[in-house]
Amino acid sequence: MTRAARFSPGGMVFYVLNRGVGRRTLFDKDQDYLAFERVLAETLERRPMRVCAYCLLPNHWHFILWPENDGDLPAFMQQLTNTHVKRSKEHRHEVGLGHLYQGRYKSFPVETHDYFYQVARYVERNALRANLVDRAEAWRWSSMGGGGAEGLFALLADWPLPRPGNWVDLVNEPRSESELAALRHCVQRDCLYGYEAWAATTAKQLDLNRRSARVAARRNRVAIEIGGCHLLSPFSYPRNWMRMRRVRYHGNKFGGALRAHCPLGKIIIRRRQVG
Repeated sequence: MTRAARFSPGGMVFYVLNRGVGRRTLFDKDQDYLAFERVLAETLERRPMRVCAYCLLPNHWHFILWPENDGDLPAFMQQLTNTHVKRSKEHRHEVGLGHLYQGRYKSFPVETHDYFYQVARYVERNALRANLVDRAEAWRWSSMGGGGAEGLFALLADWPLPRPGNWVDLVNEPRSESELAALRHCVQRDCLYGYEAWAATTAKQLDLNRRSARVAARRNRVAIEIGGCHLLSPFSYPRNWMRMRRVRYHGNKFGGALRAHCPLGKIIIRRRQVG
């Protein structure tokens, strides 16, 4: 099944994140970080993008991007990640040996008011929060640290809001747990991050309600596993599958079990979510 295309309008700020598959390390040494930043600089030449902030960490990275035109965001991210995967696999002699990233990047729109500052602090403070440095500006591989690749800092874009004069101090201040929880929720759920009125208007513009309903419907499908086999519904199965004599589903959409009678005896398989 093909994945639904993302509608990413120009003029809207987006937070973007991706991780190594299985949380594997993306950057083992300084040369790995430098190689990614060179790919970033090359991608900016081919696919112009306003990069407001970024932070690279050993097994994932964060960006705040501000595309000018519709469709700029997916085009930029595709160019960036595909080039990085190709070069990283070739360098490590791992071509054809599995994935580098856990999947498609995660992103959500951010309102350009106080919420923009919250997300920018979250991104540029990441290395400090991970106890990699004592001060956020000491992390070389970030917009706060100036970037490692020569000339990369000059490629960073102006913000949609004025940068506070005490920004470095603000970034180094601890964040509240409620703010961190709200941001992490948006990362996990691809939610909008902003005031309620703005979020409602933007969700309608992006048709997010319908998309969320379709995603929820897919995740509510039931997967049944026996011996490595899958059934996406307990009501449709091969008649000769394990020579089952009868199959009965007990429960409702929130939980239940498939009770299968076969020559090997009764088997009870618990329901699980897939998506």
